[in-house]
Amino acid sequence: MARTREIHTPDLGPPSNAGVSRELYDRMGAANITRMMHDVYENLADSSVSRLFPSDPAARRAAADRSADFFIFLMGGPPLYQQKHGPPRMRARHLPFEIDEPARQEWLRCFGDALEDAEAKYAFPPEHMEGFVEFLVKFSGWMVNAR
Repeated sequence: MARTREIHTPDLGPPSNAGVSRELYDRMGAANITRMMHDVYENLADSSVSRLFPSDPAARRAAADRSADFFIFLMGGPPLYQQKHGPPRMRARHLPFEIDEPARQEWLRCFGDALEDAEAKYAFPPEHMEGFVEFLVKFSGWMVNAR
């Protein structure tokens, strides 16, 4: 008999992207945002949550590109994600994957590691880092679907 899992819904609703400056895209550009997401996904490939991400390098790059499309729009760029993949609906897209609080913390750690020296690596304006990280914390909290 197939196991049915209970889907956890966080108490807080979906996060607002209010803390993410729409100026980031103009300052960083699509190439830097994409490079950042590729670095995040390489960190994830070597993490305790690697099972949630493609192991094949080409598939992992494609997943990083999809995430980059999402972040490009979030950061003030064109709606590439919506044009290529439809409405984001990120929580629904992540429901097939069991994401608990330790997985969330590992994702945040991997993202945080990529953001070290972000100004030099990605032209990330340091004055916008706090709001961006605040969004990541709230966004990742909304993705938790298991206890």
